[in-house]
Amino acid sequence: MSRPLLFLDVDGPLNPYAAKPERRPDGYTTLRVPVEREDGDLSSRRRPLRVWLDPEHGRILLRLGFDLCWATTWMGDANRWIAPVLGLPALPFVDFGDVLLRERPDGVHWKTGPVVEYAGGRPFAWVDDELSELDRAYVSAHHRAPGLLHHVDPRVGLRVDDFRALAGFGRSPGAPPATGLRA
Repeated sequence: MSRPLLFLDVDGPLNPYAAKPERRPDGYTTLRVPVEREDGDLSSRRRPLRVWLDPEHGRILLRLGFDLCWATTWMGDANRWIAPVLGLPALPFVDFGDVLLRERPDGVHWKTGPVVEYAGGRPFAWVDDELSELDRAYVSAHHRAPGLLHHVDPRVGLRVDDFRALAGFGRSPGAPPATGLRA
């Protein structure tokens, strides 16, 4: 039997982008990511994107007992910029393709359908800062295996309690589907 998947959003859970901009959270390091232009050239004229990451998170994530997968607008770029800082290997990622950042008329987050499709019936947990009850209902209706949709406050990022919730689900993914959504 394969391990459950853990879908990782970067901005919010791993990068607490909404924290006070003048104060980097304790334990975090600052990464400056050059902004890539449409033609793929890294622009030195635009201000780099500030990303705060806690290198300890990678070690914790690897010990949770999940198969890790990026579910972020960074997609494959998370392997270039984020994974090395966290000490993670290159991870598979959900390719959002044509749905990237396109709002759905039913209010379900644009990532939700592709995440469920990628999971392919496997149990999964998903950490993101933009999850809602509509996403929970969608997962319950369209995914037969257990799922944990875990909202993370983008002002604080992943914390000890978040890792505990993930570890608990990872040990017993037979829990009811789409549990653990926090407002």
